Amino acid sequence: MLGRGIDQILKRPGDATLHEGYMRSAVDYVDIAERVNGPIPRNVSNAYVWGDVPLMLRTATPRIDAIVINLETAVTTSDDLWRGKAVHYRMHPANAAPVLSAIGVNCCALANNHVLDWGLGGLDETVRTLRAAGIATAGAGLTRATAAAPAVVELGAQRRLLVFSLGSTTAGVPPEWGASGSKPGVLMLDGPFRVSLAELHALVHAHKRPGDLAIASVHWGSNWGYEIPPERRRVAHALVDQAGFDLVHGHSSHHPIGVEVRNRKLIVFSCGDFINDYEGIEHHAVFRGDLALAFLPSLDSATGELRSLEMWPLQIRRFQLVRAAPVDAAWLAAIMDRECAKFGGGVELRGGSLWLIF
Repeated sequence: MLGRGIDQILKRPGDATLHEGYMRSAVDYVDIAERVNGPIPRNVSNAYVWGDVPLMLRTATPRIDAIVINLETAVTTSDDLWRGKAVHYRMHPANAAPVLSAIGVNCCALANNHVLDWGLGGLDETVRTLRAAGIATAGAGLTRATAAAPAVVELGAQRRLLVFSLGSTTAGVPPEWGASGSKPGVLMLDGPFRVSLAELHALVHAHKRPGDLAIASVHWGSNWGYEIPPERRRVAHALVDQAGFDLVHGHSSHHPIGVEVRNRKLIVFSCGDFINDYEGIEHHAVFRGDLALAFLPSLDSATGELRSLEMWPLQIRRFQLVRAAPVDAAWLAAIMDRECAKFGGGVELRGGSLWLIF
């Protein structure tokens, strides 16, 4: 969530005007964060918000092959506000490419509840800006075919990562944002313009070649809470069993929740926020929204089956990701162990990382 307050500390802050009921300027989010954790610098480097992460990525073993994120903000200077929404996110296009490139982002999933906050012009500018920077996008576009097409990330040795991005009304994506025919918008799992499992199966198998891995990046569920409704779990299983995805990358909640291994395929129901401007917001403190996890699954290149899942515990302080203190890493490990136990798994803290037991 690099928009709003985060955008204001970057090299080219956009228009700070907000249309929220409780904040009128994005700078206000910087101010309340500073009250909690101290001064936040302005005009920061492109890598500032990532803090300790770039070095962690460079020294990771095994090597990181691809970085996929849900980019939950429009990248635009558009003022075409989408009416009827309580919160609107945007970041200046001049910030997006250098900040995302600072950690080597390969792909942005865009099927979420903020990509159209600033109208169709904002959506078009978002896609054009990212693709001009060599960052693949999926899940939103000016036609349904564009929204449904996978982002393709070359992995070498004639192997590719195919990322399909889907949104859901359960995460606040307006149903009218659904792409259909020549109608621009988001590829939706539900609502009047939803994509069926049969269509997803056809899409996956139309694009997937031997050696490819396919990810379903899905924006679904509420912002807070650990409950996973039975219907969401059923759909996650179907994405693996019927549609043919090798991994489900869920997101929407502002904190990480449980993961499941289904027939040796990884289902992350929600990764939680990686970076946001929520410091200083006191609501829902019990969920520790200041703590984040980086998910590093290792998959078998031939079968897509999960070999291992390492998770890096991090903390957001002064709009920057830093390694979580041991006590905070232990808290995350205990929570994830509790939640993964619901699906027959577990989590242990080892060497400063969380590791999935399955």
